[in-house]
Formats: sequence, structure tokens, C-alpha cells
Amino acid sequence: MSVIMGAGEYRYRVEEHWPRLPADLEIGDVSAVTVDKNDRVYLFNRGPNPMIVVDTAGNFIETWGQDIFKSAHGVYVGEDGYVYCTDWGDHTVRRCTPDGKVLMTLGRPNEPAPYMSGQPFNRPTHTVLSRDLKHLYVTDGYGNAKVYKYTYDGDLVGSWGESGTGEGEFNLPHAICCDKQGRLYVADRENHRIQVFDGDGTFLWQINNIHRPGGLFLSEDDDPICYIGELGPFYSFNRHAPNIGPRVSIMTKEGKLLGRLIGDPPAGNNPGQFLSTHSLALDSHGDIYVGQVGNNSWPMLFPGEPLPKDLCHIRKLVRVR
Repeated sequence: MSVIMGAGEYRYRVEEHWPRLPADLEIGDVSAVTVDKNDRVYLFNRGPNPMIVVDTAGNFIETWGQDIFKSAHGVYVGEDGYVYCTDWGDHTVRRCTPDGKVLMTLGRPNEPAPYMSGQPFNRPTHTVLSRDLKHLYVTDGYGNAKVYKYTYDGDLVGSWGESGTGEGEFNLPHAICCDKQGRLYVADRENHRIQVFDGDGTFLWQINNIHRPGGLFLSEDDDPICYIGELGPFYSFNRHAPNIGPRVSIMTKEGKLLGRLIGDPPAGNNPGQFLSTHSLALDSHGDIYVGQVGNNSWPMLFPGEPLPKDLCHIRKLVRVR
């Protein structure tokens, strides 16, 4: 019997046994997932095969990056068709062809900027290309509290943000997206909000009533829908509390809740549950792909319990119409 998550217009069937990888191909925590215009799904993961590419049915296409990446964090296919890979392990962003050739590198590999120095990069998290192909924006989240703005050719234009809780301040900027109007949506994870800016970093508004947003995806509409992966709690006193995740929330750009996908009980490895909604993306059919960092989250959610042998690193949710 199929597992259904959500309700009303936003109902999804959990696609079990997805993807269908070769038996000898090892995959790790899928820190990030993105889908290109041909519905090729890129699984940027922390295993020995950093980039695994599959089709929407889950059939294996190729793998690359074994000699390039240190520890995956963010991935995004831009309007230019290139794949932008944010590696928090060696503090870089790389522009790659769809088959893995590196075209440009931002940052100095294995040379982190000083902690909270405001200089790029110290454990960056995600990268997005503006729709007009003129600028790149990078969230520098774990060792900084910045968004950096670059030209397409990689020249630093400016930055904004500092550690804090006010407008334009961050407590782990974790993901970034750009809408058709050029507005930037930043998942300010540990401030439990998404902040929205114009292309120069001017604060516009924020989305609240979410818990530790890790993943973020915008629909292609002129008035975009926000798909938000909320990581949920890890502390002993609330790690299994209801109604705060891990989950996927679907909201208008102003923060009106449209739908919510959450397990019962909330956290787990079963088909109707999430472990950690660290990243997410949609394909052309409206199906959702949720990247999970289960090796990291399982010990915090279930201390003392062994890792499941079938730990779910990526989950596909098929829109029910």
C-alpha cells in the first residue's frame, strides 16, 4: 500500500526503493539535490561518489567528482545549464559542466577565511545564479554570517549580513534561491526564518512560523511558491515533539501555509517519515526530491541506537493529482 503524505491539493505519494543505483555504487548523505531542465537529478552526497546523476525514475546515469570534492553541502543548476557545487569541506564553490568538468572555482581550496571575519569563505553552504545570468550569490554560513555577491566571471561585488537576529543579520544562512523578479530568499536556519532581499541585499520581508529551515526551493511562477525543508529538533527535551519537524512546508512567498508534509511520529527512517530535510528540489512534474543527512542526524535523534542498514539518503515524493 502506498504511503501518502500531506492533504488537500498538496498530497504526495512516497516513491519507495528510489533511486535504483548499481549494487556496487556507494552513496552517502545527500546534502544537496537539484534538477536540470532535462529532469536529470543531481545527488550531491558525502560518500565516495560525490555527484550521482539519475533520471526521474531513479535510473543511474553517471557519477563524477571523486577527485574534486571534499564534503558536499549545496548544489544548484543555473539558467546557464551549469552545476554550481558548494563544498563546505574545502571552502569553495565550483562551476561545473553537467558531466563534471570544473570551469571556475570561487574561494581557495582548503584555506578557510578566519572565523566570522566577513571574508569569503568559511564553510559556505549554497550558491545561486541570478535569472539574468549576471551575478552569483553565495551563502557563507557555518563560519561566517554573510551573503556574497559576485559577477558571473567570479569578481566579488559586495556582501551583506553579520551575526545576529535583526533584519539582514544571520544565524547560519543555509540555502539561497532567486525568483523571477531577482529577489533572493535566504534560509536563516537557526533564526527559524527565511529572509527576502533585493539583488543588492536590501531587506524586503521575512517568512516566519518555521523551524530550522535547511532546504529551500522556489517554483517557477511569477508569484512563487516556497518549498521549505525544516530540519526539526535534535535536543533531548524536544527531539520527538510533534508539529515542529522534520517536515516539508509549502508556503506562499509571504509565508501563508498551503500544505505540510510530516510523519507520525515525526522523525524516522520509514517511508512516511523524514530524518532531516537538509535540501529539496522539484522536477518538471512537480515531484519533490528531499536530500537527507541521516548519518549526521540519526545519532542525535536516536542516541545509542545503531544506524539502520537501509538508511534513507534521498526521498522522492510524487504529486498526487
